[in-house]
Amino acid sequence: MKNRLCAWLAACLLPLSCMAAGSIEVSEAWARATAPGQEVGAAYMELRSSQEASLTAVTSPAAGSIEIHNMTMNHGVMEMRMLQTLPLPTGHAVKLEPGGMHLMLLDLKKPLKAGDQITLTLKIKDKNGKIKSQSIHIPVHSTKD
Repeated sequence: MKNRLCAWLAACLLPLSCMAAGSIEVSEAWARATAPGQEVGAAYMELRSSQEASLTAVTSPAAGSIEIHNMTMNHGVMEMRMLQTLPLPTGHAVKLEPGGMHLMLLDLKKPLKAGDQITLTLKIKDKNGKIKSQSIHIPVHSTKD
């Protein structure tokens, strides 16, 4: 009886604790190194949310501002547009990668050098409208290693 009660409690509480955290899992995060004098950079990563959410903003001490961008090819012409938010569907990986969605780092404070790390703060809006911040440290590479 005691074992069944413990198993039942674990089954009930585990999903609640995961949902309550509502954190975003970030993997494969990196920023591209820039040339001296270049004032614009890019960062890439894979995001996965444990509940419906959206990425609403990103900030960093390394850049004056950061925009969420989507890049597509249309009749041989590259089109880039800024997204106000990036939906993060429950349990689905959202990839920010070269040639697609990415974070555009504008007004860089200094060039991004391979081997360095930068800090990004992600602003995540949950399904109830509550905004949470999540800071991550990502490596700078000349290309994805």
